[in-house]
Amino acid sequence: MVDRIFLDYSVQKLTQAAGRVDECLARLTQEQIWAKGSANENAVGNLVLHLCGNIHQWLFSGVGGEPFSRDRDAEFTAGSGGNLRERLSQTVARAVPIIERQTEADLQRRILVQQYEIAVLEAIYHVVEHFAGHAGQIIFATKMMTGSDLGFYKHLKYSAHTERTP
Repeated sequence: MVDRIFLDYSVQKLTQAAGRVDECLARLTQEQIWAKGSANENAVGNLVLHLCGNIHQWLFSGVGGEPFSRDRDAEFTAGSGGNLRERLSQTVARAVPIIERQTEADLQRRILVQQYEIAVLEAIYHVVEHFAGHAGQIIFATKMMTGSDLGFYKHLKYSAHTERTP
């Protein structure tokens, strides 16, 4: 039972964050997607490539057993790259069934990812947490570049704040 709660919530939060990143990408121009304020910053486009690479490594390869292939450095040096919205959507769409099909026993199984020996549960938690962190950066950057409220929490404006925010 707890395993299903964890897995269902992981899928919910991953798809929610992906939807918010997609909304940000839809609001930005190509120039904004690849803009960096300084050499120490990551462009939104680079963060999206990085999120896809992370899911490939931790879920597709680590949990799903697919052959490992990732050029992490290229995720941060690219200055353009295909349809990011489609790439992100397809990556998350492939990730969801991998998460959903895990069983209680699977969550305890030990795997090796980036030379860390971890449980599958930890790998899923890492992917969702990592995705949410970078989604926050993308949301912040989008607000800064567009000067607009993205409306993700507009329901809170009109409530008496008696509901808990998920």
